[in-house]
Amino acid sequence: MENPFKIIKITQDFVNTIHAKHEPAHFHDFEELVIITQGSLEHYIDFQMEVIEAPAASYISMGKMHRVVERDDLRGWVINYKNEFIPDSKLNFYSNFTTSTSVTLSAEGCADKFINLCEIINAESEQENPDLTTIRHLTSALISMIELERKRNIQIESTAKATQIPTFTNFLRILEENFRRDEGVRFYAEKMNMSERNLNIICKNNFQKSVSEIIETRKLIEAKNLLIHTQKTVSEIGYELGYNEKSYFTRVFRNKLSVTPTEFREITRAIIS
Repeated sequence: MENPFKIIKITQDFVNTIHAKHEPAHFHDFEELVIITQGSLEHYIDFQMEVIEAPAASYISMGKMHRVVERDDLRGWVINYKNEFIPDSKLNFYSNFTTSTSVTLSAEGCADKFINLCEIINAESEQENPDLTTIRHLTSALISMIELERKRNIQIESTAKATQIPTFTNFLRILEENFRRDEGVRFYAEKMNMSERNLNIICKNNFQKSVSEIIETRKLIEAKNLLIHTQKTVSEIGYELGYNEKSYFTRVFRNKLSVTPTEFREITRAIIS
């Protein structure tokens, strides 16, 4: 991707073109955001598949192996942008802790706001000399709207939501600083001056995962990055991420992805080459 930004409208012709390519699993050097206004798609990310139904937004961070199967009724928008074009977005931050960052959009919000904003972004991008600053601000607004929808989807009462969301975000920031250590739930609960039970409740409410599941996911996402982008051995990577035994690291990795770290490295490098 040469340009820092690109937006594509998903039409029947676009879907037909993608079907004809039979595109395999691949990596890309940009961030991708798919706004699904009609229909659905099958999304494979790092050997895991999910079906995303409209209306929804799906975010794929740079460097994740993925494959998209567009169904014939799929309509919406695909937005590609370089990481430096919109750095440090909330979607990028959350992608460190989950394989897929997809958000269900309210029907009204999708019809009235997301479609209109994508149309405005597309119109500006088609100008002879598009204003990238304007496109950046509009796309950042789109990402902020998706984050707002994610918060609205959290099924807890508004008073609890107001306190739990900042607490949960703080937990993720503490985890980002410490996930390479061999630490469990107690460590993070003590860091946040709360009980393990309360921290687990907050994580379940906000991410539908327990604290230990989120810790493990963060470690495995980093493990995949290191397997793809470095020459470190499996033992070295496991040790760097707090797994003192190679066999335990391999077992955890295989249980989550159905392949061993070595098999994952061989498959992904074959795709890259």
